[in-house]
Amino acid sequence: MAECGRVDSNTSSHTMDKSITLPPDEIFRNMENAKRFAIDIGGSLTKLAYYSTVQHKVAKVRSFDHSTKEAAGDKLYEISVQEEVTARLHFIKFENAYIETCLDFIKDHLVNTETKVIKATGGGAHKFKELIERKLGLKVDKEDEMTCLIKGCNFVLKNIPHEAFVYAKHADSEFRFQTTNPDIFPYLLVNIGSGVSIVKVESEDKFERIGGSSIGGGTFWGLGALLTKTKRFDELLQLASKGQHSSVDMLVKDIYGGSYACLGLTGDLIASSFGKSATADKEFSNEDMAKSLLHMISNDIGQLACLYAKLHNLSRVYFGGFFIRGHPVTMHTITYSINFFTKGEVQALFLRHEGYLGAIGAFLKGAEEDNPNQYSWGENYAGSSGLMSVSPDMNPMQRARSGTFDMLEMDRLDRQLVNLPLLQDPSSYIPDTVDLTEDAQAREYWLSCFEEALDGVVKRAVASQPDIPEAAERAEKFRQKYLHKLQTLRHQPFAYGSLTVRSLLDTREHCLNEFNFPDPYSKIKERENDIALKYYEKAVKSLEELSWEDRQFALVRGVLAGNVFDWGAKAVSEVLESNPEFGFEEAKRRLEDRPWLVDSFDQWLERLKGPPHRCALFFVDNSGVDIILGVMPFVRELLSRGTEVVLASNSGPALNDVTNSELHILTERIAAMDPVIDSALREDRLTLVQDGSSSPCLDLSRLDKVLAMLVRERQTDLVIIEGMGRAIHTNYYAMLSCESLKMAVIKNSWFNCFGPAHVCCTLRKENKSLLDCQQLIGE
Repeated sequence: MAECGRVDSNTSSHTMDKSITLPPDEIFRNMENAKRFAIDIGGSLTKLAYYSTVQHKVAKVRSFDHSTKEAAGDKLYEISVQEEVTARLHFIKFENAYIETCLDFIKDHLVNTETKVIKATGGGAHKFKELIERKLGLKVDKEDEMTCLIKGCNFVLKNIPHEAFVYAKHADSEFRFQTTNPDIFPYLLVNIGSGVSIVKVESEDKFERIGGSSIGGGTFWGLGALLTKTKRFDELLQLASKGQHSSVDMLVKDIYGGSYACLGLTGDLIASSFGKSATADKEFSNEDMAKSLLHMISNDIGQLACLYAKLHNLSRVYFGGFFIRGHPVTMHTITYSINFFTKGEVQALFLRHEGYLGAIGAFLKGAEEDNPNQYSWGENYAGSSGLMSVSPDMNPMQRARSGTFDMLEMDRLDRQLVNLPLLQDPSSYIPDTVDLTEDAQAREYWLSCFEEALDGVVKRAVASQPDIPEAAERAEKFRQKYLHKLQTLRHQPFAYGSLTVRSLLDTREHCLNEFNFPDPYSKIKERENDIALKYYEKAVKSLEELSWEDRQFALVRGVLAGNVFDWGAKAVSEVLESNPEFGFEEAKRRLEDRPWLVDSFDQWLERLKGPPHRCALFFVDNSGVDIILGVMPFVRELLSRGTEVVLASNSGPALNDVTNSELHILTERIAAMDPVIDSALREDRLTLVQDGSSSPCLDLSRLDKVLAMLVRERQTDLVIIEGMGRAIHTNYYAMLSCESLKMAVIKNSWFNCFGPAHVCCTLRKENKSLLDCQQLIGE
């Protein structure tokens, strides 16, 4: 968030102090390349949306010709940093008091726009129409408010995995984020503005207002102002948060002396809102009256929502509108009401970006010719301010929301993302193994880990661009940005949804890209790939000399030993930096003897004695020793058994993970040495595909659509997931509709129940674990 000054009410021009800076790199970012605008103006907040093209650095892999003997010893490939243009959506929320200065700022920085129209929605669109047209020189084209709201809601539910949450006031984590069902329809949207509109949404373009009420946010505000003489909405909520409604409301126990058991009514239940005010001969505090009023209106809305949900058989009920606006006291009262009236069968769901829905929808209406819904989008953590707590007790740093700007940025992804078709139940799939939002001890450990590793990341970022003088300056800016994000997550672990090791890694990657470090580990990967390739033929030859059973064990040990070479693990990176000679054989010697912590090797061996799998999907991990000396011999064995193999690797760089473009070059080089790999490539039995990710972890609900199609076409019946990020931090509990093998070496002391270098080799067959992994972790 960034701050701005207020309107001086004593000036006739209603302009703001222009000496207060609105830096474009913090708020209206990339405004000079803005192409299209939309605006949603409510009673107190303005939400601006715009689309821009962003020019940033990307890592491109260029292969060298190795067809001649003279070139055999040359570099395998090189990674160069090039410019690329991508699309980004910007959403900014600020108080209406700042609208004039913001419009001036936009006009001053608008350079390349070709648009002549700005889409507008919200009750204030008419009020500010003349001002917008005069300041920006754009025609205001008003869009239907409800249509925009629904379009925006659909968009965030489809593109932001941890968008919806349940609010639990007294829990360790007040925000409990929900897994969004791949099929988001149908759902009920309860929009609480001045009144209440209840909308049933059945598809992208089909929705119906099925009910509503005149008793809504305006009622709370109006009656509250009459009762307390308080004119500001937020101040009324602040009063309510300090009040005791039981001082004003008549409870069941006030009438019956206790509960009314035969009707199932507890003694603390409200029997009559404001019931005591008619008989009690005393003055009631503003706080108590505001709390009673809030309960009365929230209970009424909650009961209405429950009745409509039951009538239309809907289990997903989302609440939005200015009455909610992220305020804990309103979310708590709505949640209580829904739980009471449905006996816990329906949960009240709230949205992280509820305030942006109208602006997003208006933007989508204006961009229909570009069909933005054909793409997948991802939240850019580097440019988004995240969900802020407004609870005074939760985070005093963020108590003053006045004069602040909230931002959301979404980047268009190169690939359309879908679920892995082999997920047993996509609606219940949770990628992450541990939710740091709910575990304070684990959260502090991992945040400290990432802080301690920051110097090493900065060092490698600078080293990846040795010929660029300003690299050190950009790297320092990256350090400050990421450090600020970590500090924010300490106070607000829910800022970007559930806090996990995956989200911490992804936030770091986003910040690196923000400062044009697309591949900090590029030099390390080049060096390790070159070295590992020299040992490939020797490794294969030694495996072929073993008996069949010994070879199967050696292949698994090879994958595990290769997985040690993970620069994302601090302990490992320290070893690799201090001992450059540390190699594959040394890694194998350091592996623990069996039985491993989670050890399904015997079951895997028995399975291999049966018929071959039709097709194996293998999610690979690191460059160098891991992919070349660990994974490729394992893949070679599967191919020799008659199993087709699909190798899935990252679309973009992350740590020292191998990317799809790098893997193509490495595989071609291996094929030149190995006839088994060569024939498999030529006969299309070995396929290389990108997974749509640029993360060290793996989310099986957001994979490249081409990969998903290939999985179906090949009738894949085995999934292999390798690496700590993909198989431990994520997907440890993932249940698939086919056999799965997960292999990783645990390289972090947090898993101290595992020991310093424990190995997991887990086989799951037809959704039944042959080893009780969950029980082992608990012991």
